[in-house]
Amino acid sequence: MMRVLAPAAMRAADAAACEQTGAGALMREAGRAIARRVVAHAPSGKVVAFAGPGNNGGDAFAALAELDTSYERVVYAAYAAEKSDARRSAEGRALVGRLVPANVPDRAGWATDIYAAIAAMEIAPTPENICSVVAITEQESGFRVDPSIPGLSGIAWKEIDKQRERAGVPKLVVMAALALTSPNGKSYNERLDNVKTELQLSEIFEDFIDMVPLGKRFFAERNPVRTGGPMQVSVAFAEAHAAAKGYPYPVTGSIRHEVFTRRGGMYFGIAHLLDYPAAYDSPIYRFADFNAGRYASRNAAFQNAVTQLSGIPIALDGDLLRYEQGRPASEPPGGTELAARVLAHRLDMSNADIHRDLELGKTRDFEKTRLYTRVFALGEKISGKPLPAAVLPRIQLQSPKITRKLTTDWFANRVDERFRTCLARQ
Repeated sequence: MMRVLAPAAMRAADAAACEQTGAGALMREAGRAIARRVVAHAPSGKVVAFAGPGNNGGDAFAALAELDTSYERVVYAAYAAEKSDARRSAEGRALVGRLVPANVPDRAGWATDIYAAIAAMEIAPTPENICSVVAITEQESGFRVDPSIPGLSGIAWKEIDKQRERAGVPKLVVMAALALTSPNGKSYNERLDNVKTELQLSEIFEDFIDMVPLGKRFFAERNPVRTGGPMQVSVAFAEAHAAAKGYPYPVTGSIRHEVFTRRGGMYFGIAHLLDYPAAYDSPIYRFADFNAGRYASRNAAFQNAVTQLSGIPIALDGDLLRYEQGRPASEPPGGTELAARVLAHRLDMSNADIHRDLELGKTRDFEKTRLYTRVFALGEKISGKPLPAAVLPRIQLQSPKITRKLTTDWFANRVDERFRTCLARQ
């Protein structure tokens, strides 16, 4: 016998279920149930959803997020002045699911992890932001969590030899250590000869560092696998971001290990791409920054302005200071700082003033400094027109994995093509 509840009793039952399970989880489960009924009725075809303004309407979006690409999806939604968190989540997941390429396995899972990261960082789930994430992920891994890399074994052996020479360790000693049996029963040599992915390689080095005395001396704090996951995000960035802003998931092992999961790789990749303010007029500059470092496109524009004022050619690489081992070095000054010093009198600034402002080059606050504002004001006064506020950095990409001559400009334009293809799927 079916029990029918009056409206008040139904609202009470809903409230109790939401309190016990969570509105978001209930809506996802409702969406899965609706999707199962749709699939049972028709394995493909056109699905039309009618969504009211409340959480029942949210169930429609949750169902659309669960359906695969064999269905053409159309939704008619009533205007909702206020939306619950659960409904916003369902709508966001549905939009992400629509924009993820059709050939990606487990699109619903990818959509969930992408939307969860966006929501955790309070990033607007707009088609532009979602397609930026999709385009980078396509470019970096083709939506594979831990993609295979051709010739990785040879790359790994070259890196070991390079580190060995830097550390001054005889080759015979290193080879003897690598011939030892690792925790999985195979020698480190065997594992290196057969390594296919960056996760596998990182785990080999982590085991070597933990288990072999020479490993601590040889590779401690120098694991050569510096990027990973579906967006190829920097492990160092992920560790710094997690320390500064937290991480919304339980950590399995370490943040390094999380980078090689889908949820962690997407979370930190999206953070690197979107979780910072930048006044760019096109997403292509964020794509360049993803490759060259935050604010690299803005800084390249500043370098361009300094070159025009000083007449001194500067490499438009986005690095405003000279760096040694990842840290800014004051002496001797780099090319950008030397060219800016030529302008010191015209800018009414001392060399110390210039250096102090350049130290803010990796932050948004650099745009508020006297150096930045005076360089652009003087440049625009002389040229009689606005100078570009963003320029694609001109950097040749350097990585053992790269076998062709590629640049940041090439990377940004390639991602931009994918971005525009994604937007066309709306």
